[in-house]
Amino acid sequence: MPYRRTTRFVVAPDGTRVAWHTHTGDLREESADGTLRARPTVLLSNGIGTSENFWRHIVASLEQDHRVVHWNYRGHGGSEVSRSGHYGIPVHVDDLERITEEVMAQGDGRPPHHIAFSMGVRVLLELYRRRPDLVPAMTLIAGTPGAPGSGEGAPLSGRALLSTARNVFRLTTPALPVAAPVARAVMASRFAYPMARAVGALRARAPRPDIDEFLYALRTMSPQAYWFTLRGLAEGHAWDVLPRIAVPVLIIAARDDILVPLGEMVRMRRALPHAQWLQVDDAGHAGLLEAGTEIADAVRSFLVLHGFEGVGEGARTARPSAPP
Repeated sequence: MPYRRTTRFVVAPDGTRVAWHTHTGDLREESADGTLRARPTVLLSNGIGTSENFWRHIVASLEQDHRVVHWNYRGHGGSEVSRSGHYGIPVHVDDLERITEEVMAQGDGRPPHHIAFSMGVRVLLELYRRRPDLVPAMTLIAGTPGAPGSGEGAPLSGRALLSTARNVFRLTTPALPVAAPVARAVMASRFAYPMARAVGALRARAPRPDIDEFLYALRTMSPQAYWFTLRGLAEGHAWDVLPRIAVPVLIIAARDDILVPLGEMVRMRRALPHAQWLQVDDAGHAGLLEAGTEIADAVRSFLVLHGFEGVGEGARTARPSAPP
């Protein structure tokens, strides 16, 4: 799904160009930057492999009265593959820090409200650990501080599964050149969508065109970038960051998510008792598409409640919702 947007890049110390995109909505191209500069900024951090259409409901809701920016991990979307070959969480946190500072410099100078999905939650929490001054508020969607089984208080069975997964990642990495073409063929087949429905990864209301766009982005990206980013996600965790968080937080969980189980989201909620909570039903890990309007409305209400109201002719109002 095409957007009207302006793409810019930050350059990492290893020379990798990392893309960030400013959504311009209905603004005229020649005046967009000046108009957007006065608006509060919202910065979107993706999940691993996520195509930008996952954000379409939130972008449509906010782009008329906010400055909406999203960025791409290395090897994703408009960003280059990592010139250093590194894809661990610290590398992505470095990139997010650099992009946040650049977004501030080209906007009103204030840090953005961060919205993170899936893997983006881990990356954002690590940024908060390092630079809390860059994170005045956060929305955490279908993602937790670490893989299931990580962190203090994780059940022994979860820890054992995580340890096994790390070993599997390590042992199967040499097979990547053989496995990648097979995975691409499966994602390109007409069976990919029904298989995802059959195993519960997608709900019935997951729009087929959106999922096809996601699968296209996934099969055309660098398999090395995806695999080593996934491996990095299984290492370490940010559960210890949660007690330090002193900014407004909205947590959005999907009841039927099999990739980030509801129990893990509830565990995060318990560690953040001040956070607002939204559980969307009949939605899985693609909840941004399956329950997009409900999630976008909740995000707007949260922004209004915490002083990130939209400005300009396109500004909309929303009734703030109190924490449950």
